[in-house]
Amino acid sequence: MKTTLLKETEKMVVILIGSALIAISLNWFLIPANVFASGFTGVAQLISSVIPVSTGILLFLLNIPVAIMGWLKVGKSFTIYSFISVVFTSLFLELIPIHQFSPDIILNAVFGGVITAIGAGIMLKWGASSGGLDIIALLLSRYSDRPIGIYFFLLNGVIVIMSGLLFDPEKALYTLVTLYVTSRVVDAIHTRHVKLTAFIVTQNADKVREEIYQHFTRGITRVPSKGGFTSNDNEVLMIVLTRYELYDLKQILKQTDPKAFTNIVETTEVFGLFRKD
Repeated sequence: MKTTLLKETEKMVVILIGSALIAISLNWFLIPANVFASGFTGVAQLISSVIPVSTGILLFLLNIPVAIMGWLKVGKSFTIYSFISVVFTSLFLELIPIHQFSPDIILNAVFGGVITAIGAGIMLKWGASSGGLDIIALLLSRYSDRPIGIYFFLLNGVIVIMSGLLFDPEKALYTLVTLYVTSRVVDAIHTRHVKLTAFIVTQNADKVREEIYQHFTRGITRVPSKGGFTSNDNEVLMIVLTRYELYDLKQILKQTDPKAFTNIVETTEVFGLFRKD
């Protein structure tokens, strides 16, 4: 009980720090320079530049229907923590004053992207996200054969185009710089591939399988195996998951079978529906 409480406290602290970093990147670098972030944060910035409503309030409102869909279709734990991060980010956006540290737009674009990525990356490592597009992409990817990256590309492409139309083409190019920097730093902090495959060698296959099904909408392939050194009978559970679910998988294995051997490999492409029937 104490261990669980400690882990939950650590997770909340990480989400708090990550949300603060995202808000700082916006109010101190991106918003003063009219450079846009990725995902729903960028959408909130765009809408805020057209109507007199703050980015923080818009970010919160945009994520409410997404959180409801995520709760029903993606996973309760991931959705809850992602929405908590949205609430904290919106709160920090309202509390932290907008201040321009430098008039140099390229510095704002780069530093804004780096700080955003650090905030988002550390939350991903602890099983949360900045909400919005992450949840939508996960949801859409489960009912199609298209990779998650397609949905990120489409929405971020709209943000770039709209920034060019609302301001000027140069702003769109700087927004591209921010998006590129953000994606590269997040990849360095967490994992480069959106989809991963876990091979879990365990003697408690039924227990591990049941616990995974309680948390993920994922199919599992079970393969009988035998230990090369001990000759013990095991099973290999193969599961394809997203990088957003990697933290939860690690926690499940720690609770159900700490002695399980798990190999995580990068998955470049998946054929067939990426969900549990």
